[in-house]
Amino acid sequence: MTSASPVVPAPAPVTDRRRWFALAIVMTAAFMDLVDVTIVNIAIPSIQEDTGASFSAIQWITAGYALAFAAGLITGGRLGDIHGRKRIFLLGIGGFTIASALCGLAAGPEMLVGARILQGAMAALMVPQVLSIVHATFPAHERGKVFGMFGAIVGLGSVSGPLLGALLTQWDLFGLAWRPIFLINLPVGIAGLLLGRKYITESKAPSALRLDLVGVALVTLGLLMLVYPLTRGHELGWPAWGFVSMAGSLVVLGLFVAYERHKTRKDGSALVELGLFRVKSFAAGIAVQLAFGVACGIFFLVWTLYMQIGLGWSALRAGLTGIPFSLAVSVAAGVSVQKLVPRFGRKVLQTGALAMVCGLLLYIWEAGRYGTGIDSWQMALPLLVMGAGMGLIVAPLTDAVLSEVPREHAGSASGLINTTMQMGNALGLALVSVVFLAAVDEGDITGGRQAAGDAFTEAFQHSLWWVIGVLTVIFLLMSALPARPKQHLEGAADGPGNPADAAEGTVDAPRRAAGAREAGDETPAESRQEPALAP
Repeated sequence: MTSASPVVPAPAPVTDRRRWFALAIVMTAAFMDLVDVTIVNIAIPSIQEDTGASFSAIQWITAGYALAFAAGLITGGRLGDIHGRKRIFLLGIGGFTIASALCGLAAGPEMLVGARILQGAMAALMVPQVLSIVHATFPAHERGKVFGMFGAIVGLGSVSGPLLGALLTQWDLFGLAWRPIFLINLPVGIAGLLLGRKYITESKAPSALRLDLVGVALVTLGLLMLVYPLTRGHELGWPAWGFVSMAGSLVVLGLFVAYERHKTRKDGSALVELGLFRVKSFAAGIAVQLAFGVACGIFFLVWTLYMQIGLGWSALRAGLTGIPFSLAVSVAAGVSVQKLVPRFGRKVLQTGALAMVCGLLLYIWEAGRYGTGIDSWQMALPLLVMGAGMGLIVAPLTDAVLSEVPREHAGSASGLINTTMQMGNALGLALVSVVFLAAVDEGDITGGRQAAGDAFTEAFQHSLWWVIGVLTVIFLLMSALPARPKQHLEGAADGPGNPADAAEGTVDAPRRAAGAREAGDETPAESRQEPALAP
C-alpha cells in the first residue's frame, strides 16, 4: 500500500441544502454499517436456535464479515480514487443492501455466512468513501464541525446497535425472530442509494494508484488458511489437515511479503508499503492494533455466549447490561484525546490497558463469586472499568502510531493500521474455539440449565485470562510508541487528537478515519501536523 492520492476538490455545491443532504446520506450509511457490526452479536443465540447453526458457523457469521472488510478496505479506497468516490459509494451501499436482504432471508447457516461475507466486502467499498466525500464536499473551515457531527452520529450507532438488536430480536416482529436486524437495512439502504445519486457530488484522485489484486489474493488466502482451521478445528477434532493449513499460511504470507517487495520496485503500487515497518513506533503500533483486535474479537463473542446461552438471559437484558461499557468508552475516549494525551502521552494508552486488565480481573472474580446467580448490576463495575480503559486506548492510538511516520505516507500507514485491526478481530473470533469452546464439555451443555450455566461460566473465566494475556503483550508493546505524539509536542493550533475519533469512542474509531485517509482524505489529525498543507 502506497501513499493515498490527493483529493480533487469537488465543484462547489449548488446550495447549502444540497451539501447537507449529502452529509446526511453518508452519515446514515456509516451509521448503518456500524450498527450492523454491533447488532449481530446480541442476536447470535436466536440465530443459533432458529437455524441450528453450529458454533463454528456462528463464529463465521461474525469473523467472515471482519475478514472480508479487512481484505477489501484498501482496494475499496483505491477504487474510489480511480472510478470516483460517489460511484463506488453507491455501489457499496447498493451491494450492502442486497447482502442485508440475503442475510435476512437466509434459509440456513451456510447462506447466512456467505451473505455476511458479501456484506463485509460491500462495506469495504462503502466505508472508505464516507469521509472522503465529506472532505470533497465541504470547505476546510466547515470540516471541523462536520467531523464532530460525524463522530457523534457514529458514536450513537455503537451504543444503539446492541440495544436495537436486542429489541428487534425480543419483539419477534411478524414471527421473523432475528431476521429484522438485517431487513431493517433495506429501506435505509434504498433511500441512501436513491438520494445519493441526486445529492452527492462526484470526486476522483488525479493520479490514482493501481490495484494490487495479487496482493489482496495472497493476503486473503493466507488469512483463510489460518482462520478456517482455527474456527473448525474444535468441531472436527483438530484434524491433521488443519495444522498443515495453518503452517502453510505462513508460507503464503511469506510469498505475500516477497511479492509486495517486487511490486514496490516495479511500479510503486504495492498493497502494503513495507518500508513503513522501518519506523519502530509504527511496527510496534501495528502489532498493538493486531493484538487489540484479537482481544476484542475474543471478548465480545464470548461475553454474548456467556450471558445469553450460559446464564439464559434474554437478548434485551444482555443488551441493556452492556450500556455502562458503551458509555464509559465514549466518555473516556473524549477525555483521553482532549485532556490526557496532550499532557501524559503514551502513559494514557498504557493506563488504558492496565484498566482493562483490572476490569477483567474483577469480572473473573465476580463470575466465580456469584456463579449463575450473577445479576446485571453486579456486572456494571467491571464493565465500567473495562470501558474506561478501552476508551483511553481506541481514540488516541491511531495518532500515536502515525506520529513518527513521514506525512507523505500517512494515508498508506492509516489504511494498514485499520486493516490490521480488522484482521486481528477476525483472528480473535476464530480463536474463540480454542479459548472458550474447548473449555466447555458437550455433556455439560446437554446436562440441564445449571450444568450448562456452570460450564459456560468457567469457560468465560478461562477466556478472560487469555484476553488478559493479550492485553499484557499490548502494554509491553506500547513502550515502543512515542512518549508524546509529535503533534502534541508541537502544540498545533487546532488542538490535540482527531475529533471524529474522539466523539466516536468505539473500537471502530480508527477504521473510520483510516478509511478516509486511505481514500485520499486528510483528516483533522493529519492536517494539524502541517496546517499549511490542508486545502
